[in-house]
Amino acid sequence: MEIAGKKILIMGGPGLVGVAVARELLSFMPAELVLTGLTRREAEQGVAELEQEGLVPASTTIVAEWGDLFVPASLKDRTRAEIVADPVARAQLLDDLLGELSDEVVQRSSLGSLLLRRQPDIIVDCVNTATAFAYQNIFQSAAHLRAAAASGSADTDAVERHLATLYLPQLIRHVQVALDAMRRAGTGCYVKVGTAGTGGMGLNIPFTHSEERPSRMLLAKSGLAGAQSLLLYLMARTPGAPAIKEIKPTAAISWKGIGAGEILRAGRPIPCFDSEPQPLAEAFAHPAPARSTGDNLRGVYVDAGENGWFTAGEFETLTALGLMEFITPEEIAADVVREIRGMATGHDIVAALDAATSGPTYRAGVLREAALERMDELERQHGVRPVAYEMLGPPRLSKLLFEGELLARLYPDLRTAARLDAEDTAERAEALLLGDADLRVRMLSIGIPILLRDGTRLLRGPQVRVPPAEGQSPADPRLAENGWVDLRPANWRRWRERSAAMVREIERAADADGGSRFDFEPGSRRDQLRPGRLAAWIFRIEDRGSRIKR
Repeated sequence: MEIAGKKILIMGGPGLVGVAVARELLSFMPAELVLTGLTRREAEQGVAELEQEGLVPASTTIVAEWGDLFVPASLKDRTRAEIVADPVARAQLLDDLLGELSDEVVQRSSLGSLLLRRQPDIIVDCVNTATAFAYQNIFQSAAHLRAAAASGSADTDAVERHLATLYLPQLIRHVQVALDAMRRAGTGCYVKVGTAGTGGMGLNIPFTHSEERPSRMLLAKSGLAGAQSLLLYLMARTPGAPAIKEIKPTAAISWKGIGAGEILRAGRPIPCFDSEPQPLAEAFAHPAPARSTGDNLRGVYVDAGENGWFTAGEFETLTALGLMEFITPEEIAADVVREIRGMATGHDIVAALDAATSGPTYRAGVLREAALERMDELERQHGVRPVAYEMLGPPRLSKLLFEGELLARLYPDLRTAARLDAEDTAERAEALLLGDADLRVRMLSIGIPILLRDGTRLLRGPQVRVPPAEGQSPADPRLAENGWVDLRPANWRRWRERSAAMVREIERAADADGGSRFDFEPGSRRDQLRPGRLAAWIFRIEDRGSRIKR
């Protein structure tokens, strides 16, 4: 399809992929480019970013639109929680979701009214629809409703709150409204940037934000992503529909930038806390005795856009060979534009559902080295080792990264760690942590407690990512396994076994002279104790989290 002179709407335009798509499309001089964001601030920032880069042709009008596209237009600027809590607004939402599709429903929907008003020739949908629906958490809502029913307090309000979380009615109505409004608007091409829900990994994915594995919410997201793909496939077979395509990245999408300074989570700084040892049996019996240091967490970071900020170790683990790996937004944008122009990419799953995922790339692999080198350089310049920010998840990753950092500070290389003495390491690791306030504070401030070597005392901050459940003993080994830095000798024996296994793997695998049969690190890093590399190995081998399709 010709792009010059056309009106283009990018849903989710201010996001990492949306901006990359906008940059590509602007070079073809469209007549109008509309970026939609959830909030006015996001949408206007996206427009300003493109204008400041000098990418907007004089012949192109660029416009910001904002609001929740999955609710009636009258509610688009309210949060989901506000809508569900308001009986009148909730009733309007449910009427439009669960009632029959009508002209009035389309016209008063946020998405329908936007399409009818802007009448785009081309739509690129970069909104993560599956996540938006699945993370409303139907499982938690069902549990609350059942509890209310058991106590006799399940009234209309409780039932409606649960109905508002049902996934499929929301997805079905979204697709129905989109098709109806695109037909009326005369849209010629719709390209969805979708998701696999797991970044292309299987049900053994280790990145599940503390949920059970496999996570119900993660599987719900994958199920919705698949359902949307099939609905788009059906839409493409519908007479009068625009050309329908879906690009489905199956790797982590990164990155927006690299920097150093105050660390923000959801736009807010992370306050720092310290703690004194306390008896393990009492650690969760009262509010945390942690004290604020008066500072906020600072460090080197890679900005992964909507996914948050990661340390070098988190980025290294996530993008390691055999884990999620990654793809750049520019590569996705190039696929989107080629599909719009009618050029086959092989990545349109509407055309080939079984073989059209865009996986990790050669370019991303090369750029990964540049990113890691730059972050290492910045860490040296700033004299900081942030290790983990606990935005990637799960807490087990942060625990492993910090334990790997302790190992790296105590031993010069992997082969030495493979011969460590567990009792001696436990003693030295505890002394190191008790004497290094910066390292200790970084753990406690992101919700990772420290179980001291005697196993009876614990350091913790006000927030704990893996707290004991009601009735669960703090001594339950699953807690330390899933998200506590564990200084006990038994844990260091495990690290010795892991290190030895990694050494055997290195010795068994040929180097580059022997060809490409094995996955191996660059020669300069093969014996290094890098926390991200250690955590990646554990996720791949010990946790059986390795991906199959690449």
